[in-house]
Amino acid sequence: MPIAPIDQIKSKVGQELGVSDWITVGQDRINVFADATEDHQFIHVDEALAKQTPFGGTIAHGFLSLSLLSRMAADVMLVPETTKMGVNYGFDRVRFLAPVRAGSKVRGRFTLVSFEEKRPGQYQFAHDVTVEIEGEDKPALSATWIGQVFA
Repeated sequence: MPIAPIDQIKSKVGQELGVSDWITVGQDRINVFADATEDHQFIHVDEALAKQTPFGGTIAHGFLSLSLLSRMAADVMLVPETTKMGVNYGFDRVRFLAPVRAGSKVRGRFTLVSFEEKRPGQYQFAHDVTVEIEGEDKPALSATWIGQVFA
């Protein structure tokens, strides 16, 4: 994650911070996620049956797309120089807008919505995030992601 002074992070509130690198969501990744979550619905793991659906093939779990935010954030989310650790606090809103077909590439677009000190050395921030699908007009998801860092 890019490191920055607290004043610089505060000055970015309301601005787009950037876009992550593309991440390929291949069938192997989908299968591993299905095993980890015990969600083996056929639209995710059975290529023959999934071809018969309106999706035309297997698609990633919405929660897989959401979980990739952590990796995407590593490319663009600013953290204070003295950060000791960061934790997820939650989401105000998550909407799954379009399926991520197996083999697609996704990336995250991050806008810093807020950054405030809750206690000395404990900062809470929120980002509006859109997960884009390469070559698609509609994004996979949009969310407001809230986290905390301890610096």
